[in-house]
Amino acid sequence: MGTRLVVGVDVGNSTTEACLARVGPDGAVTYLGTALKHTTGVKGTPENAVGAVAAVREVLARTGAGVGELHTVLLNEATPVISGLAMETITETIITESTMIGHNPATPGGEGLGVGVTVPIGELLRDRHDVEGPVIVVVPHGWDFDDVADTLNAVVRGGVDVVAAVLAGDDAVLVTNRLERRIPVVDEVAAVEKVPLGMLAAVEVAPPGRTIRTLSNSYGLATVFALDPAQTRQVSPVARALTGNRSAVVIRTPSGDVTDRMIPAGALELRGAGKTLRVEVDAGADAIMDTLARAQPVEDVHGEPGTHVGGMLAQVRDTMTDVTGQPAGEIAIHDVLAVDTIVPAEVRGGLAGEVALEHAVALAAMVSTDRSRMQAVADQVAAELGTSAGVGGVEGAMAVRGALTTPGVDRPVAVIDLGGGSTDAALLTATGEITAVHVAGAGELVTKLIDSELALDDREVAESVKRYPLGKVESFYHLRHEDGTVEFVDEPLPPHVFARVVVMTPDGLVPVPTRHNLEAVRRVRREAKRRVFCVNAVRALRQVVPHGNLRALDFVVLLGGSALDFEIPDMIADALAPHGIVCGTGNIHGSEGPRNAVASGLVDAYAEEPG
Repeated sequence: MGTRLVVGVDVGNSTTEACLARVGPDGAVTYLGTALKHTTGVKGTPENAVGAVAAVREVLARTGAGVGELHTVLLNEATPVISGLAMETITETIITESTMIGHNPATPGGEGLGVGVTVPIGELLRDRHDVEGPVIVVVPHGWDFDDVADTLNAVVRGGVDVVAAVLAGDDAVLVTNRLERRIPVVDEVAAVEKVPLGMLAAVEVAPPGRTIRTLSNSYGLATVFALDPAQTRQVSPVARALTGNRSAVVIRTPSGDVTDRMIPAGALELRGAGKTLRVEVDAGADAIMDTLARAQPVEDVHGEPGTHVGGMLAQVRDTMTDVTGQPAGEIAIHDVLAVDTIVPAEVRGGLAGEVALEHAVALAAMVSTDRSRMQAVADQVAAELGTSAGVGGVEGAMAVRGALTTPGVDRPVAVIDLGGGSTDAALLTATGEITAVHVAGAGELVTKLIDSELALDDREVAESVKRYPLGKVESFYHLRHEDGTVEFVDEPLPPHVFARVVVMTPDGLVPVPTRHNLEAVRRVRREAKRRVFCVNAVRALRQVVPHGNLRALDFVVLLGGSALDFEIPDMIADALAPHGIVCGTGNIHGSEGPRNAVASGLVDAYAEEPG
């Protein structure tokens, strides 16, 4: 057979990559060019044909070749990953009858701790002599800050012991600046009319740069409200919810109740290795992953009916049914990744949008389809281009072949393909044997963890936080990078980023809508990457190396879009360093970086076929 013009096409979760090569009669491969397009449709479904055809046409146009010269197009046996993310809340703080309020406005006034009985400001205007003891003044909407300050100054001169104030508006600083006697003032309590009156309360405001100490301490609450041990146990969730706040209001009503109750998170049923294992989601991520390891190789995973995790896994199956046409009963979940996380949850019964940090488990599930779906893609590509097309091989096996074109790499070699929905590993031994595995959880899960833990509710911002370094704008002419270095600029920075944590994107500074400081945002980002990519890299490699012994590995090559991340490769390399492994980002053909390994491997495997 003479010289053949061949294109390998890798359909990924996010991108579709093409590699054009000329294969000689003797099997020698000459790589001519590459192309990259966005994947159309869900990976492994017929909709992929549009993106695949576009990638082939682009690589042909770049090299000046015509479609008529093509001998064949080779597609990977793509494993689609429908990743669902279930935030299984393990604990939930519920405040009934406004027993406690934890609040953290941006600009409270004054500082210190005030303990007294709640009294509406209107009551103080009357000539009353029955107001005894310390009082906390409650100011509703409609009051001007000058009027509030004048009223408080007048009643204090009249002998009323005002120890704190709670405002509906955002005038705390303006009020405290006009007070003759400085007191802690908390503002921005939107539902101030629901604040119970005539009840013992405490208001605490910490100095700038500090956080409250008394009301965020269970025993501090017990001291302020004279609680017994049983009551102290009840209010401990309130103390947790207030941790890290600069200000807080706590009100105790006799009829109120605070409970810290377990939420039925449901259970996972894992079938594999000839047995069925069950694990409760509220046992945490470590227990789930330990059970998963005992069930390997996993054949299917089900969630307990009637629970959130059951609904999440059912939705994953329904989504796959919609995109592939396979009956839900024939779709199996082959892997899950569980990650312990903290999610901000609005406190039920609070009066100012209070948020408590709740323990949760994030779950990513992976569903793989069958080869016939990719053959349907190949048939459409062949019809569109007027040439032959077929499924060339499993993407893990093809990736490890392509990785060998990275300078400095030799057999035996393992690859880790860091994608959007799954983390894939493959091992090529010195004798040419290939073992591959797919595990759930990758870039998309990291984005969702960042989004939820920082309470951004904005996927685009969360994606930016994941992909780029952070900074803090400290003036209109300088900012501090997350590594501590300071950068000065010639032109003033835009006002909307002033005093904000920002993402240093190629298109400019993007403010992060969070009250967390720079270090906290950075910690959330790095922990999300570590809990997904580092954990998955190690567990995927253990499944492909003999007896799970990582020390048997010499070279590990990182591939995929996430291998281009500014910190993930270093984090994985650090995780593998104790095992004596040479680990780094791949550079396919010495020029393509970590992309195009699968497409190149398809061409390489084709060239080795006899005939």
